[in-house]
Amino acid sequence: MANTVADFIWQRLQEWGVRRAFGYPGDGIGGLIGALARTEGAIDFIQVRHEEMAGLMACAEAKFTGEVGVCIATSGPGAIHLLNGLYDAKLDHQPVLAIVGQQARTAIGSHYQQDLDLQSLFKDVAGAYVETASAPAQVRHLVDRAYRIAKAERRVTCIILPNDLQVAPMEQPAREHAMTHSGVGIEMSPVVPDTAALTRAAEVLNAGEKVAILVGAGALGATDEVVAVAERLGAGVAKALLGKAAVPDDLSFCTGSIGLLGTKASSDLMQGCDTLLMVGSSFPYTEFLPKEGQARGVQIDRDPGMLGLRYPMEVNLVGDSAATLAALLPLLSEKQDRSWRETIEASVVSSHEQIRGMALAAAYPINPQRVAFELSERLPDQCIVTADSGTTSVWYARNLSFRRGMMGSVSGTLATMGCAVPYAIAAKFAYPNRPVIALVGDGAMQMNGLAELITIAKYWRRWTDPRLVVMVLNNRDLAYVWTCFRLVESGFVAIRLAFQTEPG
Repeated sequence: MANTVADFIWQRLQEWGVRRAFGYPGDGIGGLIGALARTEGAIDFIQVRHEEMAGLMACAEAKFTGEVGVCIATSGPGAIHLLNGLYDAKLDHQPVLAIVGQQARTAIGSHYQQDLDLQSLFKDVAGAYVETASAPAQVRHLVDRAYRIAKAERRVTCIILPNDLQVAPMEQPAREHAMTHSGVGIEMSPVVPDTAALTRAAEVLNAGEKVAILVGAGALGATDEVVAVAERLGAGVAKALLGKAAVPDDLSFCTGSIGLLGTKASSDLMQGCDTLLMVGSSFPYTEFLPKEGQARGVQIDRDPGMLGLRYPMEVNLVGDSAATLAALLPLLSEKQDRSWRETIEASVVSSHEQIRGMALAAAYPINPQRVAFELSERLPDQCIVTADSGTTSVWYARNLSFRRGMMGSVSGTLATMGCAVPYAIAAKFAYPNRPVIALVGDGAMQMNGLAELITIAKYWRRWTDPRLVVMVLNNRDLAYVWTCFRLVESGFVAIRLAFQTEPG
């Protein structure tokens, strides 16, 4: 039996499968830190340099493992610092549990030092579940509900713990009125639409002569199924930024990234198709999708709220990407006319040549696209690549070619600066035997990366494969800020390449 409330919390999280928590110590979580040490390594405490990094690492843990990322922060400013990383998780639909300290229960509401209304502070980012503990017997169901909701709904949850409660003796709920007796565990079964819905989707896809597929982060576990459906339909596959690793870039019908950071092949695919299949993506830039009315549409997403949001789909399927595509495949007819596929493949070859030509263009002191292009051919098998927001995202999206088995991520919807290094650190803890590469601009490196090199220095000896490469692209500018401009009269966004063509 756990001695204190804090001891119980870590014991309970261990029963849920938690093996790691990212955070920074403070007196508002002294009881939690002490209890964490008493787990004797059963739950590993990864000390970061700033609480924002703990939130970003927890988000990355969720992205790379599919499990709930856990982060902890002290009361007041520590709790505030977590928010950016938690919003990164919220907007990219990642399961994260934040545990934050609070002043003693007797001080709450008294304008005491670091006495903030944390319940209100976290209500938006952790709206799925945010609760403040007030009694030991309450803590059991707070932990169970917070973890279960984060896991099942892929959302951010938060538990607020007053510091005096953390060190109070633990009490299990009594068998009496107003007590709740919660338990550990959840069985996550893939959701598959019924036969009628799948049949309607198949009718739309079978009727199409020029099928385009757009995949996002929700398709990362459905590579084989996406490829099989694309082959059956003679379709091309474009990838949203968070879905870069969903389909290997060496497939002849993979057009690469789409949108502001996309390829001409992806643009041609979308503008030429008569049918769109969207899988696990909330890609926001609708101007890069087919014109409304141009294509019939089918969408698959586990979140009903994301269905039919970007394009008026004819059939909206709530379901797991891999399981739904697997159930849909037997209903799809083999496309006999392969002229559309041949058009796509020719466009892919042309795009590759264009990207290669841009990368090999002479520049002073160096063309950043050349760096990414050369790196692409040297990426180790099974590596994990993280990229920061800014021009590094452009080179990551366009110039890096992912092979099967590689992983990668960026801050997608939030597009926060300073994510690449903490993402890379989290990736190394999740997969200590895999090489990890972080692509970082000099602005982002100054913002967050430099301090987190201390974290790398502290922990790298734990990793089976010590390779964590941080590549800094130093152009002495916040290039993406001034190179991205909107041409209102033509209705699209152009990106000016951020490198000099000659000295001076």
